[in-house]
Amino acid sequence: MGRRSPFRVCLSDEDRRVLRARASSYQASHAMVVRARIVLGAAEGLANVVIAERVGVCVDVVSRWRKRFCDAGLAGLADRPRSGRPKKFAATVSAGIKALACEPPEARAVPLSRWSSAELAAQAVSEGLVESISSSTVRRWLAADAIKPWRYRSWIFPRDPAFAAKAARVLDLYERVWDGEELGDDEFVISADEKSQLQALRRVHPGLGVGPGRMRRVEFEYKRGGTLAYMGAYDVGRARLFGAVAPKTGIAPFMDLVARVMSVEPYASARRVFWVVDNGSSHNGAKSTARMADAHPTARLVHLPVHASWLNQIEIVFSVIQRKVIKPADFADLAGLADRLERFAGRYNTTARPFDWRFTRTDLAAMLERLDAHRPTPAMPEAA
Repeated sequence: MGRRSPFRVCLSDEDRRVLRARASSYQASHAMVVRARIVLGAAEGLANVVIAERVGVCVDVVSRWRKRFCDAGLAGLADRPRSGRPKKFAATVSAGIKALACEPPEARAVPLSRWSSAELAAQAVSEGLVESISSSTVRRWLAADAIKPWRYRSWIFPRDPAFAAKAARVLDLYERVWDGEELGDDEFVISADEKSQLQALRRVHPGLGVGPGRMRRVEFEYKRGGTLAYMGAYDVGRARLFGAVAPKTGIAPFMDLVARVMSVEPYASARRVFWVVDNGSSHNGAKSTARMADAHPTARLVHLPVHASWLNQIEIVFSVIQRKVIKPADFADLAGLADRLERFAGRYNTTARPFDWRFTRTDLAAMLERLDAHRPTPAMPEAA
């Protein structure tokens, strides 16, 4: 039977209730279940060897947790803090590699466009930051600080000197304000643009539908069936889409779309209809503004700044069309693509709701302020 332990366990009613709950729990860790059973066995007066055999652990484990419970009660059954493995690298090494990851390789005369974790490890060794280090360690450090030097995003720096003013007035229109005054119930805001070069691709092999354990499959190879353009006009306040298909973009098809919208109510009898457009060739410049006014006196063309199509709400609709109408492109012919595009607006309008547009003048000002910090400093002229 072995010798009796000098640590006698006496349980309060509350301790017994907690330990029994732990001992029969399916959610507690296995270690906590074992410790609870050890203490309950000790409270029954069982010897350590008997408890060890019953629980399935060695006698030393039973002795340890019996003693810890006697010393500290339930709190003694928790794991004690551990120092863990000693750090192999100094904090300066980690900081140096993270700083290196935030610089483009060309700053170190390295003929690369971006770093990988393996290349950062090799560069750190070559610069004497550390004698040796694995790429997995570098990757773990970068992941902890959400630094991913191998990723990048494209952007276009605003070059229009009137960017702020032009963008702000469009944002005002989205809030139904023009020149500081609220729009009336008989005034509307239309967002319009063209989606050009849409291809009618026909897959060489018919696609395969979804099946057990298999996603939908689309043949990689295709035959070209021609291209067409899609013109879209979207009422941002009423979430109503007007769409038209044409062989290609141009002034004539765009003005046909305008005429179609302006000939139906409530736009036909509206006091003013603001058309927000980008600077595409079909509707850019002062001539387009005059052309619009001549054809439809109540319509007013409002141009976005150059490279600011992301402020045009029709682009959100186009993204929906790209995801839900076109992809994955597999059309028998050009007529099939045109038919689907022409029927989409009617389906979209039955369930569409205005977009929850939250980008305001305040956000625009904050963005431009951040961008100003990245403007290159003009070079000082050399002294004569």
